[in-house]
Amino acid sequence: MTAVESPGEEKRRIFADLTPLRTSADYRRLWFGNTVSWIGQGMTALAISLQVYDITGSAFSVGLVGLFSLVPLVVFGLYGGAIADTVDRRTLGLAGATGSAVLSAALAAAAFAGFHRVWFLYGIVALQAVCAALNSPARSAMIPRLIPPEQLRAANALNSMVMTFGTLVGPSLGGVIVGLAGYQTAYLIDALAFFAGLYAMWRLPAMPPEHTGTGKPGARGRASVLDGLRFLGTRPNLRATFVSDLFAMILAQPKALFPAVAVLWFGGDARTTGLLVAAPAFGALMGGVVSGWQSRIRRHGQAILIAVAAWGLAIAAFGLSRNLWVGLLCLAAAGYADTSSMIFRNTMMQVAAPDEMRGRLQGVFIVVVAGGPRLGDFVAGSVADLTSPAVAITGGGLLCAVAVGVFAVYARGFRRYDADHPTP
Repeated sequence: MTAVESPGEEKRRIFADLTPLRTSADYRRLWFGNTVSWIGQGMTALAISLQVYDITGSAFSVGLVGLFSLVPLVVFGLYGGAIADTVDRRTLGLAGATGSAVLSAALAAAAFAGFHRVWFLYGIVALQAVCAALNSPARSAMIPRLIPPEQLRAANALNSMVMTFGTLVGPSLGGVIVGLAGYQTAYLIDALAFFAGLYAMWRLPAMPPEHTGTGKPGARGRASVLDGLRFLGTRPNLRATFVSDLFAMILAQPKALFPAVAVLWFGGDARTTGLLVAAPAFGALMGGVVSGWQSRIRRHGQAILIAVAAWGLAIAAFGLSRNLWVGLLCLAAAGYADTSSMIFRNTMMQVAAPDEMRGRLQGVFIVVVAGGPRLGDFVAGSVADLTSPAVAITGGGLLCAVAVGVFAVYARGFRRYDADHPTP
């Protein structure tokens, strides 16, 4: 039997709550499997980019890797969520993870055979995105079935640490492995890493959607996707989680300008750009590690609005900085705020939405997360060309904070959302 924490212990908690890992063997296996898989995927993502550049010598060709990944994520994201709401999610998760493992094995086999073709790599990247679009909604919809509602916020904090840790460690490890043993070794390690996730998924019980009458049981394909969008259109609090996130991703997304500001502001080079890219990820990791205080927050909607406004203000402060370490600190603070917002958003989606709609909402989430930053890159780049990087970054950050403030006046119900009495 797990000991229940006293109110004093809960109040003093600073670091991430590990209760879901202690109390649920299924969640613990899934969390560990996902950690290993994310590191492997990060290795492969870097290895593919390096291999494309090695073959073509073109930065544009490397940029196309992102495009071949983005389009399937957006196209299949909603459809993957619809499938997750109509079939056994364990089966769908197994299929997606198996497909990803097979694709990594195909990359390894091609590299061992000396088959170096850019079109082949682009095709694998696109198919990997399809597998991710099918697997991610199912995996996310499983979590509320594995642990009680009061542990979901802690589980989402732990999940955010997995993604960020994989994003930070995977590419670094991939670069070392490619340098020492070649592309084929990195791809082979990734294929083997998927077995941790497959084992965790295999040990789960069957998890068909639980229909409560909110959606249309058995609906498939396009109609099911539209049902999910209609549901979201009638649930203002859930809809507000996406709207507030779009403010940050579209109005205050400075990543596309990092190469320019690394040179213009800090007199640096590619290594400086790497630091700028890593700083928000480090802050995001700390957002998961130092998340214990969030257990005392009941007004999740209000917390999301504050976190998104904090992101905007941190980005604006970065736009004003001309000292590299001050700029890195601002970006890390932005990453911390982003993770805090994500934890509360995911918890709201998992608690306030009925089980039969969780897959489709996660599909919408994939589309927003995949497409929003790309649109933000376009906005930042366009404004910087018309004015300057400083105007684009500082102005975008301030505009994000103002937009959140205006939205908060309008979304009174979202501000009052109570985690103890969730309403979608």
